[in-house]
Amino acid sequence: MFIPLHDRNALKHIRRQYVTLGLITANVIAYALASVVPDAAFELGVYGLGFIPAILLGGASLDPSLVLVPESATYVTYSFLHGSWLHLGSNMLFLWVFGDNVEDAMGHFKFLFFYLACAAAGALVHGLVMPASEAPLIGASGAVSGVVAAYLMLHPKVRVWVLVFMRFPLPLPAFIPLLFWVGQQFVMLVIDGDSNVSWGAHVGGILAGALLVLVLRRPGVPLFDRAIVTPRAVEHEAPSVDAGVVGPWGVPASTSRTGPEQKTPETVASKRARPVTHWGR
Repeated sequence: MFIPLHDRNALKHIRRQYVTLGLITANVIAYALASVVPDAAFELGVYGLGFIPAILLGGASLDPSLVLVPESATYVTYSFLHGSWLHLGSNMLFLWVFGDNVEDAMGHFKFLFFYLACAAAGALVHGLVMPASEAPLIGASGAVSGVVAAYLMLHPKVRVWVLVFMRFPLPLPAFIPLLFWVGQQFVMLVIDGDSNVSWGAHVGGILAGALLVLVLRRPGVPLFDRAIVTPRAVEHEAPSVDAGVVGPWGVPASTSRTGPEQKTPETVASKRARPVTHWGR
């Protein structure tokens, strides 16, 4: 229902969101490589790097020819694989809009740890919900869900331009679309637990993000937009703009243009198909 487009939330502690940009670049490169390799190599990547609950939590074993990294590493490696441009694009759009301010609140290294920890939490909850699943989980949805939760904790009052019903760009306080999105993940986990969308990964990322932001944010960084103070060390300031005449990309409205999915093959050893099943929204 809501697609984030842009927020006017200036960086206060860092000059550029290097980790956010690096993660987006890594995901795009990984997908580009997966798009040009033969089907057999793509399949090897999905099985070898995807998170398979039956192997990590259910006692099953993977064909040795498909093993690429230690099994425990797949709690993270799965988050760099995507099954389509739409799958990749939706995750990276959320990361682009919300990741910079979360990175700003934590610092580069803490944010990287935060992102990977949210990915691992998403895989863990997915595995607890579907412990016997032999379908590889892929996608950055768990990690990005953690970023969304952290942004909601930090900046619920900041106005975010969102596309409503895929048609109408509107500037809304962040808590309106983000609380709706977060609530939707929990509801769908209850009523649609067998879906090919891993709602469990989303919920795991949300829970981890909401908890980790409490301890990983910089000293003095407030929650819930209680106070916004720009440190003296930051020399740049956001220009003064009349929000009423600014479009969703930060340009005059007259010229502006207007979560997260995980897929699978059916078994670990037998059916091997290029389409992947678990997607994050």
